[in-house]
Amino acid sequence: MISDDDVAAVERQLGRRPRSIHEVGHRCPCGNPDVVTTEPRLDDGTPFPTTFYLTCPRAASRIGTLEASGLMKEMQDRLGTDPELAVSYAAAHDAYLAARTAIGEVPEIDGVSAGGMPDRVKCLHVLAGQSLAQGRGVNPLGDEVLDRLGDWWASGPCLTPDEQ
Repeated sequence: MISDDDVAAVERQLGRRPRSIHEVGHRCPCGNPDVVTTEPRLDDGTPFPTTFYLTCPRAASRIGTLEASGLMKEMQDRLGTDPELAVSYAAAHDAYLAARTAIGEVPEIDGVSAGGMPDRVKCLHVLAGQSLAQGRGVNPLGDEVLDRLGDWWASGPCLTPDEQ
């Protein structure tokens, strides 16, 4: 489960109250949550396919810059020409679905992961979130995002202790 302190930190990171957190999916080296694992059905009953939700504003900003650079199109193009990458990306989709199903089944989103998987690249934030939460080697494109992201925490935590 998730502590009240973690919920408060995520609320400050997002600038709003987080919804239906199942647990902290990953912690930044500074100790703050940077990915939360979200329930597949929100408290209000809405199906929610984004299981691994990136919360760190610094990482999210840098990933937004990567998206604006055209990286998603480059990755999408590679999926169409690199069969090994396509197979690995499809396996990442399966791993995402398995993680969500382990939390709970929601028929409305059965077979739907996130980030465009298994055959599109639609959101680098989701791919990086999966790589952080499930570990490197699960999503090859998420791993690439993390490689390009660099050490986003190196300048210090996104939240200081007095903000938490």
